Amino acid sequence: MTFDIVIPARYASTRLPGKALLPIADKPMVAWVWERAMQAGARHVVIATDDSRIADEMTARGAQVAMTRGDHNSGTDRLAEVVDQLTWPDDTVIVNLQGDEPLMPLENIQRVAAMLAETSSADIATLMEPLDRAVADEPSIVKVVASETGRAQYFSRTAIPAQAAGREAAPMFRHVGLYAYRARFLRQFVTWPPASLELSESLEQLRALAHDVHIQIELAPQSVPAGVDTEADLEAVRAHMASGGW
Repeated sequence: MTFDIVIPARYASTRLPGKALLPIADKPMVAWVWERAMQAGARHVVIATDDSRIADEMTARGAQVAMTRGDHNSGTDRLAEVVDQLTWPDDTVIVNLQGDEPLMPLENIQRVAAMLAETSSADIATLMEPLDRAVADEPSIVKVVASETGRAQYFSRTAIPAQAAGREAAPMFRHVGLYAYRARFLRQFVTWPPASLELSESLEQLRALAHDVHIQIELAPQSVPAGVDTEADLEAVRAHMASGGW
Protein backbone atom coordinates (compact mmCIF):
# COMPACT_ATOMS: atom_id res chain seq x y z
CA MET A 1 0.00 0.00 0.00
CA THR A 2 1.32 3.41 -1.02
CA PHE A 3 0.19 6.62 0.65
CA ASP A 4 1.36 10.15 1.38
CA ILE A 5 0.99 12.28 4.49
CA VAL A 6 0.32 16.02 4.54
CA ILE A 7 0.66 17.92 7.82
CA PRO A 8 -1.20 21.26 7.76
CA ALA A 9 0.61 23.63 10.12
CA ARG A 10 -0.56 27.21 10.56
CA TYR A 11 1.15 29.76 12.78
CA ALA A 12 -2.06 31.63 13.56
CA SER A 13 -4.22 30.03 16.22
CA THR A 14 -7.05 31.71 18.08
CA ARG A 15 -6.58 29.90 21.38
CA LEU A 16 -2.84 29.21 21.26
CA PRO A 17 -0.95 31.57 18.91
CA GLY A 18 2.15 30.14 17.25
CA LYS A 19 1.39 26.67 18.64
CA ALA A 20 3.10 24.81 15.78
CA LEU A 21 6.46 26.18 16.96
CA LEU A 22 5.87 26.02 20.71
CA PRO A 23 8.52 23.84 22.34
CA ILE A 24 7.89 20.35 23.69
CA ALA A 25 11.07 19.06 25.32
CA ASP A 26 13.84 19.85 22.84
CA LYS A 27 11.90 20.63 19.65
CA PRO A 28 8.81 22.46 18.37
CA MET A 29 5.49 20.64 18.33
CA VAL A 30 5.27 20.36 14.53
CA ALA A 31 8.67 18.65 14.49
CA TRP A 32 7.33 15.92 16.78
CA VAL A 33 4.37 15.44 14.44
CA TRP A 34 6.68 15.25 11.41
CA GLU A 35 8.97 12.71 13.09
CA ARG A 36 5.95 10.55 13.97
CA ALA A 37 4.72 10.75 10.38
CA MET A 38 8.14 9.78 9.03
CA GLN A 39 7.85 6.48 10.92
CA ALA A 40 4.52 5.54 9.31
CA GLY A 41 5.91 4.21 6.03
CA ALA A 42 4.49 6.93 3.77
CA ARG A 43 5.98 7.64 0.35
CA HIS A 44 6.09 11.40 1.04
CA VAL A 45 5.57 13.46 4.19
CA VAL A 46 4.87 17.12 3.44
CA ILE A 47 4.46 20.06 5.81
CA ALA A 48 1.82 22.43 4.38
CA THR A 49 2.13 25.92 5.84
CA ASP A 50 1.48 29.56 5.04
CA ASP A 51 4.15 30.87 7.42
CA SER A 52 7.85 31.32 6.64
CA ARG A 53 8.84 30.70 10.28
CA ILE A 54 7.40 27.20 10.18
CA ALA A 55 8.81 26.61 6.69
CA ASP A 56 12.31 27.71 7.72
CA GLU A 57 12.28 25.63 10.91
CA MET A 58 11.14 22.44 9.20
CA THR A 59 13.27 22.86 6.06
CA ALA A 60 16.29 23.13 8.34
CA ARG A 61 15.28 19.80 9.88
CA GLY A 62 15.14 18.14 6.46
CA ALA A 63 11.38 18.16 5.95
CA GLN A 64 9.66 18.62 2.61
CA VAL A 65 7.65 21.85 2.88
CA ALA A 66 4.90 23.19 0.63
CA MET A 67 4.13 26.89 0.99
CA THR A 68 0.39 27.46 0.67
CA ARG A 69 -1.92 30.44 0.54
CA GLY A 70 -2.99 32.14 3.74
CA ASP A 71 -6.67 32.52 2.84
CA HIS A 72 -7.81 28.90 3.07
CA ASN A 73 -10.97 28.35 5.09
CA SER A 74 -10.06 24.80 6.10
CA GLY A 75 -7.26 22.28 6.27
CA THR A 76 -8.94 20.35 3.45
CA ASP A 77 -8.58 23.35 1.16
CA ARG A 78 -4.89 23.54 2.08
CA LEU A 79 -4.44 19.84 1.25
CA ALA A 80 -6.06 20.36 -2.13
CA GLU A 81 -3.54 23.09 -2.93
CA VAL A 82 -0.67 20.75 -2.03
CA VAL A 83 -2.14 18.01 -4.27
CA ASP A 84 -2.14 20.42 -7.21
CA GLN A 85 1.30 21.85 -6.41
CA LEU A 86 2.82 18.38 -6.40
CA THR A 87 0.66 17.11 -9.30
CA TRP A 88 -0.29 13.94 -7.45
CA PRO A 89 -2.47 11.54 -9.49
CA ASP A 90 -6.20 11.33 -8.72
CA ASP A 91 -5.90 7.89 -7.11
CA THR A 92 -3.24 9.00 -4.58
CA VAL A 93 -4.16 8.20 -0.96
CA ILE A 94 -3.36 11.17 1.30
CA VAL A 95 -3.47 11.14 5.10
CA ASN A 96 -4.22 14.47 6.74
CA LEU A 97 -2.28 14.49 10.02
CA GLN A 98 -2.91 17.67 11.98
CA GLY A 99 0.15 19.63 13.10
CA ASP A 100 -1.16 19.73 16.68
CA GLU A 101 -1.35 15.93 17.14
CA PRO A 102 2.15 14.98 18.37
CA LEU A 103 0.86 11.84 20.14
CA MET A 104 -1.16 10.30 17.29
CA PRO A 105 -0.43 6.53 17.34
CA LEU A 106 1.33 5.15 14.28
CA GLU A 107 -1.21 2.32 14.04
CA ASN A 108 -3.99 4.85 13.51
CA ILE A 109 -2.13 6.66 10.74
CA GLN A 110 -1.41 3.41 8.95
CA ARG A 111 -4.91 2.03 9.45
CA VAL A 112 -6.76 5.04 8.07
CA ALA A 113 -4.66 4.84 4.89
CA ALA A 114 -5.27 1.09 4.61
CA MET A 115 -9.03 1.53 5.10
CA LEU A 116 -9.24 3.83 2.09
CA ALA A 117 -7.07 1.55 -0.03
CA GLU A 118 -9.32 -1.39 0.88
CA THR A 119 -12.64 0.41 0.20
CA SER A 120 -12.81 1.27 -3.47
CA SER A 121 -16.20 2.99 -3.16
CA ALA A 122 -14.98 5.44 -0.49
CA ASP A 123 -13.22 8.76 -1.07
CA ILE A 124 -12.62 9.44 2.64
CA ALA A 125 -11.67 7.21 5.56
CA THR A 126 -11.58 8.22 9.21
CA LEU A 127 -11.77 6.85 12.76
CA MET A 128 -13.92 6.96 15.88
CA GLU A 129 -13.77 6.01 19.56
CA PRO A 130 -16.44 5.03 22.10
CA LEU A 131 -17.84 8.02 23.98
CA ASP A 132 -19.32 8.27 27.46
CA ARG A 133 -22.78 9.88 27.35
CA ALA A 134 -21.82 11.91 30.41
CA VAL A 135 -19.69 14.20 28.19
CA ALA A 136 -21.81 13.98 25.03
CA ASP A 137 -23.24 17.48 25.39
CA GLU A 138 -19.80 19.09 25.08
CA PRO A 139 -19.83 20.81 21.65
CA SER A 140 -16.06 20.56 21.22
CA ILE A 141 -16.47 16.77 21.04
CA VAL A 142 -17.71 15.80 17.58
CA LYS A 143 -20.08 12.84 17.60
CA VAL A 144 -20.65 10.44 14.70
CA VAL A 145 -23.19 7.80 13.77
CA ALA A 146 -22.40 5.09 11.22
CA SER A 147 -24.13 2.28 9.40
CA GLU A 148 -23.60 -1.40 10.17
CA THR A 149 -21.15 -1.53 7.26
CA GLY A 150 -19.05 1.36 8.60
CA ARG A 151 -20.33 4.15 6.41
CA ALA A 152 -20.55 7.47 8.24
CA GLN A 153 -24.10 8.80 8.27
CA TYR A 154 -23.81 12.05 10.22
CA PHE A 155 -21.43 14.10 12.35
CA SER A 156 -22.64 16.58 14.97
CA ARG A 157 -21.59 18.72 17.90
CA THR A 158 -24.85 17.79 19.62
CA ALA A 159 -25.45 14.46 21.36
CA ILE A 160 -26.28 11.83 18.73
CA PRO A 161 -27.90 9.38 18.73
CA ALA A 162 -30.52 10.71 21.12
CA GLN A 163 -32.04 8.52 23.82
CA ALA A 164 -35.84 8.58 23.83
CA ALA A 165 -37.63 8.34 27.17
CA GLY A 166 -37.83 4.76 28.38
CA ARG A 167 -35.53 3.46 25.65
CA GLU A 168 -32.19 1.72 25.99
CA ALA A 169 -29.32 4.02 25.03
CA ALA A 170 -27.45 3.21 21.82
CA PRO A 171 -23.65 3.39 21.91
CA MET A 172 -22.12 6.79 21.22
CA PHE A 173 -18.89 7.48 19.35
CA ARG A 174 -16.46 10.40 19.21
CA HIS A 175 -15.02 11.29 15.83
CA VAL A 176 -11.23 11.20 15.66
CA GLY A 177 -10.04 13.98 13.34
CA LEU A 178 -7.62 11.86 11.32
CA TYR A 179 -8.53 11.47 7.65
CA ALA A 180 -7.37 9.73 4.50
CA TYR A 181 -8.55 11.15 1.17
CA ARG A 182 -8.22 10.31 -2.49
CA ALA A 183 -6.63 13.17 -4.42
CA ARG A 184 -9.56 13.31 -6.84
CA PHE A 185 -11.91 14.00 -3.95
CA LEU A 186 -9.80 16.91 -2.70
CA ARG A 187 -9.84 18.47 -6.17
CA GLN A 188 -13.63 18.11 -6.27
CA PHE A 189 -14.22 19.27 -2.69
CA VAL A 190 -12.82 22.75 -3.24
CA THR A 191 -15.22 23.36 -6.13
CA TRP A 192 -18.28 22.92 -3.88
CA PRO A 193 -19.64 25.84 -1.87
CA PRO A 194 -20.05 25.27 1.89
CA ALA A 195 -23.19 23.26 2.66
CA SER A 196 -25.89 24.56 5.00
CA LEU A 197 -25.31 21.74 7.49
CA GLU A 198 -21.57 22.39 7.38
CA LEU A 199 -22.12 26.05 8.24
CA SER A 200 -24.64 25.22 10.97
CA GLU A 201 -22.41 22.65 12.71
CA SER A 202 -19.04 24.17 11.70
CA LEU A 203 -17.93 20.74 10.42
CA GLU A 204 -16.46 20.64 6.93
CA GLN A 205 -16.96 16.86 6.54
CA LEU A 206 -20.68 17.60 6.27
CA ARG A 207 -19.99 19.20 2.89
CA ALA A 208 -18.84 15.77 1.69
CA LEU A 209 -21.96 14.06 3.09
CA ALA A 210 -24.15 16.69 1.45
CA HIS A 211 -22.73 15.51 -1.88
CA ASP A 212 -23.22 11.80 -1.05
CA VAL A 213 -19.50 11.13 -0.64
CA HIS A 214 -18.79 7.73 0.93
CA ILE A 215 -16.92 8.25 4.22
CA GLN A 216 -15.72 4.94 5.65
CA ILE A 217 -15.24 4.85 9.43
CA GLU A 218 -14.19 2.31 12.04
CA LEU A 219 -12.91 2.14 15.59
CA ALA A 220 -9.38 3.48 16.05
CA PRO A 221 -6.87 0.67 16.65
CA GLN A 222 -5.23 2.67 19.44
CA SER A 223 -6.67 5.18 21.88
CA VAL A 224 -6.08 8.72 20.69
CA PRO A 225 -4.59 11.20 23.19
CA ALA A 226 -5.91 14.74 23.02
CA GLY A 227 -4.40 17.16 20.53
CA VAL A 228 -3.11 20.59 21.51
CA ASP A 229 -5.69 23.38 21.42
CA THR A 230 -5.01 25.17 24.71
CA GLU A 231 -2.17 25.95 27.10
CA ALA A 232 -3.47 23.18 29.37
CA ASP A 233 -3.31 20.69 26.48
CA LEU A 234 0.27 21.76 25.76
CA GLU A 235 1.32 21.29 29.38
CA ALA A 236 -0.30 17.83 29.42
CA VAL A 237 1.68 16.77 26.34
CA ARG A 238 4.88 18.20 27.81
CA ALA A 239 4.30 16.20 31.00
CA HIS A 240 3.63 13.06 28.95
CA MET A 241 6.87 13.50 27.00
CA ALA A 242 8.84 14.26 30.17
CA SER A 243 7.63 10.97 31.66
CA GLY A 244 9.03 9.05 28.71
CA GLY A 245 5.88 8.82 26.61
CA TRP A 246 5.97 9.07 22.81
